[in-house]
Amino acid sequence: MRARKREVKLPLLPESDMDNATPAFCAIYRWRLHPGSEESFVRAWARVTELLLTERGSLGSRLHRGPDNIWYSYTQWPSLAAKTEGLARPSVDPEAWQQLREAIAESLPELILEPVADFLAPLPRDGSSGNPTN
Repeated sequence: MRARKREVKLPLLPESDMDNATPAFCAIYRWRLHPGSEESFVRAWARVTELLLTERGSLGSRLHRGPDNIWYSYTQWPSLAAKTEGLARPSVDPEAWQQLREAIAESLPELILEPVADFLAPLPRDGSSGNPTN
């Protein structure tokens, strides 16, 4: 017997600070890197990410290394159209893109995410922990 897909009515959580400023396009990118290329990859990723943020309309990205030796980048754009347009133009830094390509042994499929609730707090820029007890 086939299970019927249940429609979920949102929101399930208490109201968060999500509003019309919430990104409409989020994705996770995943890579396996060639051994020894991690430092070069991080530098190139940071360069490309910074330029996409300042010159192409990206809302930024976070890079993570998983315990499975897979690297994860969570990225946000105002919309799929903004992402498509931002990446369709010539490279923001061809040398950095080349360094990324050389470091990557395997690219895993992009995961597209739909924002539902947002309680992620920005990190303080002054170096403090952001925790009032510290």
